[in-house]
Amino acid sequence: MKIIGIVSGVALLGIVGIGAVPARHVEDSTVAAISVEKAEYAARRSRLMAQIGDGAAVFLGATTPSSDVAFRQGHDFFYMSGVEIPDAILVVDGMRKESVLFFTISESEADGLAIPLELVRTPAAYTGIERVLPMAQFDGFMAQLANRRRPLYTMFKPEEIGPENSNEKFNALQRSMTLNVWDGRLTRELQFVKQLRERYPQVELRDSSPLVWNQRKLKSPAEIAIMREVAQIGVKAHIALMQSTRPGIAEKALAAVFEFVTGQAGARGLAYYTIIMSGKNHRYGHYHAHDRVLADGDFLILDAAPDYKNYHVDISTTFPASGKFSPRQRELYEIALAVHAVTLANYRPGTTLRAVGQKVDSMLKARGLTGYAQDFAGIVRLGGYNHSIGLATHDVMGTFAGADEVLQPGFVFACDIQLYRVNEEIGIRIEDTVAITETGYEVLSAGLPRTVAEIEALMKKDGILQILKKNGG
Repeated sequence: MKIIGIVSGVALLGIVGIGAVPARHVEDSTVAAISVEKAEYAARRSRLMAQIGDGAAVFLGATTPSSDVAFRQGHDFFYMSGVEIPDAILVVDGMRKESVLFFTISESEADGLAIPLELVRTPAAYTGIERVLPMAQFDGFMAQLANRRRPLYTMFKPEEIGPENSNEKFNALQRSMTLNVWDGRLTRELQFVKQLRERYPQVELRDSSPLVWNQRKLKSPAEIAIMREVAQIGVKAHIALMQSTRPGIAEKALAAVFEFVTGQAGARGLAYYTIIMSGKNHRYGHYHAHDRVLADGDFLILDAAPDYKNYHVDISTTFPASGKFSPRQRELYEIALAVHAVTLANYRPGTTLRAVGQKVDSMLKARGLTGYAQDFAGIVRLGGYNHSIGLATHDVMGTFAGADEVLQPGFVFACDIQLYRVNEEIGIRIEDTVAITETGYEVLSAGLPRTVAEIEALMKKDGILQILKKNGG
């Protein structure tokens, strides 16, 4: 009974003070319905049809897992269909202006995988996809498409599953598999391309990756609503971990707190493996061994976020293990926080990342901080931008103009301010997930304690680990 009481108390999260931190101002923060309707998936397919003309695009869905793990659909297939069924194929037909979904699964199999039975029983009505056929008919259907002698599009880059990024996955597989003289296998996607070329030499094959990724680059209101919810789960977990942090606490226990809070809120998993850097490990950028026990004087970076409803965010906080900043930690942190404030203040549609960076440069000069020019050179160049975020933490984009990228409504990205003094075992990351709106910007990860005063006040309160210890846990 004691354990049940502890878990129930933690479930409220108010007992560890999560509700006590004032939310930072954001613009256009009204929460919309958090769902993507089938009409939106249909609109995505329609936009693709307009781009491929009288061609057809073929999307391979993710296959049944080879081990006892939950099935995850590939991001691109999910983006175009909203369907999470293993071993499915989607064809978007530009000539006929219709889409065709192929799959074969029994109701019993679907029920065991938590797939809605309505999706299996009435798939066209459930998905809004015009035709649904059994997988056995796919070969004949493809032969008919090829006989038209119109271009066929398919994804040349690898599917993303969960926390994966397609380009990063492709580069890793090139090194470890395709270009390995003792292996030489193609990726699944390029093997499919090879088979299409061999079977239908009369057909021109084109890569649909940039077409789909340019759609994914700008998020719809429904997507941003989901990402706002993801971010707020992440904010609660960051705060819970910060409150549990003390000298003598193991990083592994802190990582468990983060995963517990996100899982309790319904997260499917982690957007990426929780990064906790302290002591000498600040030099490694993405250290996630969780192998230190914190000491007094340690300064931490927590870089962690949930995977929820197939969407991700990216959040980093920085704080002292003791709950009290040293003078040096405070000095460096407040410089980074000033840069963070300038970047946010200048995000708006129509401006460029370069223009935002110029505002940062002007601030450094005005405050006599030109000695930090090298530290913030990348931030000045790209205006605090680090990467796009969406279905993947490092989300794909068909095109990106670098410093000359013009910000548009729906663009969601990581504003990631970093400052390191590894010889002093100090690392700072102040990272938020930001969405460009019609009139400015919104910090989706609003509500994090960011000032020194906010952090120190928060960390005076007991966290989950301290409450468990007091209750004999």
